[in-house]
Amino acid sequence: MEYQIGVDVGGTFTDTVLHGPYGEVSVAKCLTTPDDPLTGIMSSISQVLFYATPSKVKRVVHATTLATNAVLERTGARVAFVTTRGFRSLLPLGRYARVEEDRYDLRFTPPPPPVAAEDCFEVDERVAADGSVLVPLSQESVRRAGREIAARGITSAAVCLVHSYADPTHERQVAAVLKEYVPEVVISSEVWPELREYERATTTVMSAYVGPLMSSYLTRLREGLAALGITAPVHVMESGGGVMSAAQAARRAVATIESGPAAGVLAAARTGHPRVISFDMGGTTAKTCVITNGRPEITHEFHVGGKGSFGGRRAGTGVPVKTPAIDLAEVGAGGGSVAWVDQAGALRVGPRSAGSSPGPACYGLGGSAPTVTDANLVLGYLSPASFSAFPLSAELADKALDRVAGPLGVSRAAAAHAVHEIVAAAMGSAVHVVTVQRGIDPRGFVMVAFGGAGPMHAARVAERFGIGTVVVPALCGVASAAGLLAGELTAERVRSAPSAADPEAVFAALEAAAGDDLAVAAGAPGVRAERAVDVRFRGQAHELTVPWGPSVAGAFHEKYRQVYGIAQEGEIELVSFRLRLSVPATNGAAGTRATGELPGAGAGVTGAGVTGAGVTGAEVTGAEATGTEATGAGATGAGAGAGVARAGGTGRRVAYFAECGGYAEVPVLTRAALTRLAGPAIVEDPESTIVVPPGWSAALASDGAVVLTRTTGQEDQA
Repeated sequence: MEYQIGVDVGGTFTDTVLHGPYGEVSVAKCLTTPDDPLTGIMSSISQVLFYATPSKVKRVVHATTLATNAVLERTGARVAFVTTRGFRSLLPLGRYARVEEDRYDLRFTPPPPPVAAEDCFEVDERVAADGSVLVPLSQESVRRAGREIAARGITSAAVCLVHSYADPTHERQVAAVLKEYVPEVVISSEVWPELREYERATTTVMSAYVGPLMSSYLTRLREGLAALGITAPVHVMESGGGVMSAAQAARRAVATIESGPAAGVLAAARTGHPRVISFDMGGTTAKTCVITNGRPEITHEFHVGGKGSFGGRRAGTGVPVKTPAIDLAEVGAGGGSVAWVDQAGALRVGPRSAGSSPGPACYGLGGSAPTVTDANLVLGYLSPASFSAFPLSAELADKALDRVAGPLGVSRAAAAHAVHEIVAAAMGSAVHVVTVQRGIDPRGFVMVAFGGAGPMHAARVAERFGIGTVVVPALCGVASAAGLLAGELTAERVRSAPSAADPEAVFAALEAAAGDDLAVAAGAPGVRAERAVDVRFRGQAHELTVPWGPSVAGAFHEKYRQVYGIAQEGEIELVSFRLRLSVPATNGAAGTRATGELPGAGAGVTGAGVTGAGVTGAEVTGAEATGTEATGAGATGAGAGAGVARAGGTGRRVAYFAECGGYAEVPVLTRAALTRLAGPAIVEDPESTIVVPPGWSAALASDGAVVLTRTTGQEDQA
């Protein structure tokens, strides 16, 4: 009997999923401990270990925001940048694009470069684009730079020489010398040997910046797991949706920058729908992604930090990173997003979040600012007993919302409803980025909603785009943690080799290197290799990535037409070669419905509201599901004076719906009690709450998912 554990650390909650050999699942959800995330991780893992012997855990998969936070908060290692003579100002000059609010700011100050000018160093050497040596490497210039770096007390160096993707010999020689003076040395030809010097340089710098921090963190994680009796290997989710070993994550920490969001997309991809928009709303941010035939869109360059622009990240406002990542749009809108009134008297929501400390006012942990969660409690979408970890305080939520209702001159309910609507509009901008802005009609897609707050808002966001179906999968509140167990062990390699004479030889070298990363032999049973190539028209400067095969030219012409709207013909050029090597996970059945029971079922799982196991994502309380069917606000059912679903699975409470003229009494069911239900209504999940607005119906699917279907008002809105 073997178990797997998935752990996702978010801005507000740390989620852990224990997956057993027969499909059984146990979950734990506890507040994130931002000062030391490992405290929350060990606490949540301890909770799920109630159901398993630690020595039988064979795999731990982790998604972390450590690298992202280090970049955003500038808490990584001080890095020295070493490059070819004449290119010392590459990073200080950089590039910057202004977003909407900056365009007319006469006092605009660009952000500081990733490496200060005084920490940039040059060495004497030069390699041409074809790999030929123009200037031999001067060992003395490298030693001179090494001595200066050591004198400054810098402990990490990033080496990015011009055209080193064509021949990495000089970079390797520079690294060998610098290691006599600097403990950590990262070279671009090992991180991501692709053309475009600025992006390759920033990617290498970011790896050197967060690498020491990631290495220390993962060492402490393994020590903490060992103290719990877990000696299983630790894998880390990478930005592109695969998982890598902890050792590889420490070496290529830059590949983990979008670690957490990627896991949730994998969970959405496993729902089986051919055209999906994933909608992940947690405590701090909301993220969306387009998934076609089970495969999310992948980008080979994204920006860390910087400023948002209508739901996306404007290129040039952050630090570009060239590594594969699931193509997400993200906005600062989550359950902890703070509502506030600006100087013009307008209500705003986010991007500042209350996080886990102090958290929303209703948590009773010292927070007083009104948040989206407080608004949802005032509106009746949440009840004081919605969280099993601790009761929510309706009184504190009321006081918090009064802080914006007063200045606005409206009632508390009107202010709460406005907060709910504004945050839905903000999240809609993220959906707009991944669909309408890219020429995709969202009306033919299914929205898959998850995250602690996603199912409460999904139907309202879907309405804005004419999306008629919303799927809330089992384990929706911990979908990212569950999605971790669906990730395959992967290694990705790239090399720029414009117009290579022998592409097969390039791919063979990439496949061998990727096999070394995974410690597997290419062509071994279960090992899958995916090849792709970056193609452009000769004379143009930007490429499109298409699968490698006999029809590369046709695939490129078709993708060019889709992206640019022009059916252009002409001579093409192969620029960069990409290879992804994958090894299936040992048994990941994350996202499937459990078929057995965990040992000790019936005991509570802290923070998750799960009081039993055996049905994935359903609240099991020891009572049989009633199969109750209810219709509308006036539906009859067993009353529950406390306003929450009872052990039998049904109840009633008052909730706010504008279509009903304000507050109305609505049915409240657990997922286990649901068969079919017409809105307005509420379905309470162990880790989340599903709001079914008027004009929508909800039904329980065979796989345990709740499917919301729009029944009225499906006019075109996209």
